[in-house]
Amino acid sequence: MARNHEDETNLDSTQSLDGRAEVPTLTAEQAADEIMDLSTRLVQANEDYHTHDAPVISDADYDAMKLRLQALEQSFPQLANPDSPTQRVGGAIAEGFGKIVHAQRMMSLANAFTEEDVTDFVARIRSFLGLGPNTPLQFTAEPKIDGLSLSLRYEKGKLVQAATRGDGSVGENVTANARTIPDIPQTLKGDFPDILEVRGEIYMSHQDFDALNSVDGGRVFANPRNAAAGSLRQLDAKITASRPLRYFAYSWGEVSEPLAATQMQAVERLNELGFQINPLTRLCDDARQMIDVWKSIEQQRATLGYDIDGVVYKVNDLAYQSRLGFRSTTPRWALAHKFPAETAWTRLDRIEIQVGRTGALSPVARLEPVTVGGVVVSNATLHNEDYIAGIDNTGAQIREGRDIREGDWVKIYRAGDVIPKIADVDLTRRPDDSAPYAFPTTCPECGSDAIREPGDSVRRCTGGLICPAQAVEKLKHFVSRAAFDIEGLGAKQIEMFFADDALPIREPADIFTLQMRDDANLAKLKNRDGFGERSTEKLFAAINEKRDIPLKKLIFALGIRHVGEVAAATLARHFGSWDALVSAIDAAAQEPAFAAADEKSRRAALPESPNWADLTGIDGIGAVLVRSLITTFSQSAERQGINRLVDELSHIQTDDGPQQADSEISGKTLVFTGTLEKMSRAEAKARAEAMGAKVAGSVSAKTDLVIAGPGAGSKAKKAEDLGITVIDEDEWLRIAAQ
Repeated sequence: MARNHEDETNLDSTQSLDGRAEVPTLTAEQAADEIMDLSTRLVQANEDYHTHDAPVISDADYDAMKLRLQALEQSFPQLANPDSPTQRVGGAIAEGFGKIVHAQRMMSLANAFTEEDVTDFVARIRSFLGLGPNTPLQFTAEPKIDGLSLSLRYEKGKLVQAATRGDGSVGENVTANARTIPDIPQTLKGDFPDILEVRGEIYMSHQDFDALNSVDGGRVFANPRNAAAGSLRQLDAKITASRPLRYFAYSWGEVSEPLAATQMQAVERLNELGFQINPLTRLCDDARQMIDVWKSIEQQRATLGYDIDGVVYKVNDLAYQSRLGFRSTTPRWALAHKFPAETAWTRLDRIEIQVGRTGALSPVARLEPVTVGGVVVSNATLHNEDYIAGIDNTGAQIREGRDIREGDWVKIYRAGDVIPKIADVDLTRRPDDSAPYAFPTTCPECGSDAIREPGDSVRRCTGGLICPAQAVEKLKHFVSRAAFDIEGLGAKQIEMFFADDALPIREPADIFTLQMRDDANLAKLKNRDGFGERSTEKLFAAINEKRDIPLKKLIFALGIRHVGEVAAATLARHFGSWDALVSAIDAAAQEPAFAAADEKSRRAALPESPNWADLTGIDGIGAVLVRSLITTFSQSAERQGINRLVDELSHIQTDDGPQQADSEISGKTLVFTGTLEKMSRAEAKARAEAMGAKVAGSVSAKTDLVIAGPGAGSKAKKAEDLGITVIDEDEWLRIAAQ
């Protein structure tokens, strides 16, 4: 993802975002509300950027929100959601393309915004690997191309498939389009592995972009990145072939044999096989050299002829990369050092309110178009009503208390190619008749009350399913790729059916009664625009095929706040059946831990709430998510709608559990305690997870194995009391060597 950052918004684990209270001063209740707010906004931003190629917040704003969320999750780990945007890569794939499952997941990159971030990165690498300060440790530094990630798979030297990153695990099949790009070889040169997945970036040069936008009658793209993404993601490969796309290779996925011993040698090997690589890539011996390369490339940025948004550092030794491994979404051995953002002043014409799937009222600034860094922008995010008023959610001032009004001259900044953020207001140019913006207290879509719960920074429509904006967005989510994925029933068709009075789809169950209602209806679907007899039959068949659905997909498809794909899969594995899940939710809803009005009371009630603990005790499922589940299932209208849907399904497939590595600790829960002397704690945890084990932070009756080093205390004692096997580090090293 191309995300830049402005210095003034740099955050560490304690700093605030847009004037919000610093993390250490927050209560758990306040943190939970802010985590909900940030997660919702980041999920929507990911979908806009990756799935629709139509971002609506700035890169700098995205980075600042993500850093703030990471800081909150680190300070309040009990509130962390396993499906948090901090644990996700990319977005869902767009409709119209086939799906390709990546043999190796395509990851994102951790970001750096200051020189201190870079030195900390190098220090973490040395600590993880147990390297002393004088042990040689090299890094590569290369420009971070602002384009679209693409993976190319070669078998026996022949290009067999090409896929976008998608959500990191599943991408769009754009093989036919990729074959039209001159920089992508159809056949590899020289000595090549039998299997090779090449990873790189599709981009468009400034010159080619200007020429494309000058074509009379053609679409005018906002920037080269959008042009490149839109050109590659064409259903007609002839259109892609007519567009001047380029490709830089910089990494690899699955490979049948090693390319080289180092990152630099492997990239040079890709060049020998026929790929374009970036000539500005350099080797560095320490953080100082890495920062010097970053400064040098930033100075050349305006003359390169293509867009970049930073510099990527990678550990050069591939054996070290293997030991360092990956976090949930990012490799430990790589870092993206971003460039600062750019600013401009323009007039704010009006403020509009958009209503999302969860009912959130999101204000958007419509600006007089202005060019910032070579890109014309006309919209900006305004976050929420507090941000407009010039305060944070605690009442503290931001922008020195200056509010934002229609007609104001505002300072905006952008980083990369997306809609900017408003950084300041020029009060000297404010019109005399200006009035403070009155944030609506009713939903602009359905007229229902829009309320703001205590501690929440977002005002939400209370209309629920009667609100057309929420209902349509929930239905679009229900039929999305990661949910029911009904062929022939996408976002466009959902909007059509929702507005249809003869054959309406207003809730998920209506999808499965569509054929029955069509049979009884004189105005047949096959006689309508866009449908014929054959397409109608195919749609009904596709709907009926989805009456048999995996449990995890059903849970995700319901669109419950904070329950994403990862959390849905976790719940499905834990409970194994729909009835067991619903019974657990209903039981927890009756207990004092849920009924308590405040965090202190809930904590006091937890020991006496076994059903609540059954849900919150699931590895990776936190209290915020559980409360969201219970809230949804406790609302009469929502529950009845869910029941009507389930009644239409013929079989809800149980989950057989995760596919784990074949090792003696597969499926087991481990706890490390004490000091590990021969392997860092971080490396031990990474190795255990790679072998299919879960690593917990505390010992319980569900713990299978405790690895105790010198200084092990209460955890080892508790394990012995519970009869859990305790081993030393030497025995652990034997297991880890498998």
